Parts: sequence; C-alpha cells; structure tokens
Amino acid sequence: MGRRARLRAQTTAEIKAIALKHLSEGGPDALSLRAIGREMGMSGSAIYSYFETRDALITTLINDIYTSLLDQVETARDAVAPDDIAGRILAWGQAVRLWALANPEGFRLIYGDPVAGYHAPAGGPAPEAAKRACLGLTELAAAAWPYAKATQASTDHQWSDFSPGLADTIREHFPDLPPAAVALALRMWGRMHGLISLEVYGHLGTQTGDPAKLYHAELLDLIRSLGLGVEHARQPGMPRTST
Repeated sequence: MGRRARLRAQTTAEIKAIALKHLSEGGPDALSLRAIGREMGMSGSAIYSYFETRDALITTLINDIYTSLLDQVETARDAVAPDDIAGRILAWGQAVRLWALANPEGFRLIYGDPVAGYHAPAGGPAPEAAKRACLGLTELAAAAWPYAKATQASTDHQWSDFSPGLADTIREHFPDLPPAAVALALRMWGRMHGLISLEVYGHLGTQTGDPAKLYHAELLDLIRSLGLGVEHARQPGMPRTST
C-alpha cells in the first residue's frame, strides 16, 4: 500500500472512530460529518471526500460493526463440533455478549434506537451484513428444530406472521424450515438480546454483581427449552456444563 493510500485508510479509520464516540456521547442525533471534521481539523469539503453523506458513513459503520460481530460469533460457534448443537448455541450466545461488552457503541448503533432519517441502501453492505446475522441464528434454530418441535406449536405460526423480506430470505436458504421454527429463532434472539441489552445500557449491573453468571444460566435454560441436554455442552477452554 502506498503512502497516500495508507494516509487515506488512517483518516477513514479516525473518522469512523470519532463517529462512534459521538454516537456514544450524544446518541444517533449527534452524528454529523461537519462536527467530526471540526474535531479532526478538516474542512467540510475534505471530510466529504471520504464520505459523501452522513448516511454513507452510517452504512459503513453498520457494515463494519456487523462484520466484527459475526466474525467473532461464527469463530466461536465453529470451534464447537457441528453435532454439538447445544454447545454451538452456547458458544454463539456467549460470544455475542462478550462482543457487545467490548463494543458498546457498535451494539447501540445496530440494536439501539434507529438513527433518525437514516435509510439503508437496498442491497447494500449493511442489509447484507444484517442478513448474515439472521441466517447464522436461524441455522442454530434449524439444527435444534428436530429436538424442539415436539414442544413447539407448529400450527400457531404462518409465513404471513413475518415480514416478506424475512420470510423470503429464510425460505430461500432453509426451504424445509416451517414458520414455527422461524418464530423459535426470533425467540432465541430475544432471550439472548434481552439480558445483553440490560447489561450494555447499564441496568443490570445495579441489580446483580455477576451478570455473566445470570446470562450463562439463561443460555442453559434456553438450551433445555429446546429439548437439548446441556451436560455435554461446552466451549473450548471452558469446563463441561453440569445440569
């Protein structure tokens, strides 16, 4: 990489880092290319040569954040044997929490309040990154479905219960998966996301001195609810879990 390219890459990285800081300090409405430029000592025209619009910057941030998250959770999941479904769910859930605690600004951007006025470009990198997250969790639900379906009301859900985009995506990649399994994937997401959100936003720490223990127990309860045993579920480097 030449000197000019290195400088551009460094400046782009600094712009994104300051953008995340502004999001952390002032929320989505605080994000402004001109404000970032002023902090960096750049003119308006200079910063717009890196990102033409605020939405272009947000799209890049969302894509980067999802990519960082998915790289971490997929690595954790894939370190567990494919036939250890409980272990893969446990690894995924724990990795999401660890990533969120290490990247709270990023977590808030993709899972917090929507940025006012922002519309992700259709077919762009941000929607594709979100789709990757959706498919990863759905894959776990699909693997658990043969065990979980006995306790799920398979007739209670129809494809019309879901957004057309979600339904089309799932049916394309998991053609044999019934609507009830999609609902299961959403509930799995909700159970993981709920406690993580409370912790990231500072609500859980005032109620318990060990949020990690509470979250681990929630994951084990989730796994049991799917009809999977947890006695053999483990992550690399962690002791086996007992029931």
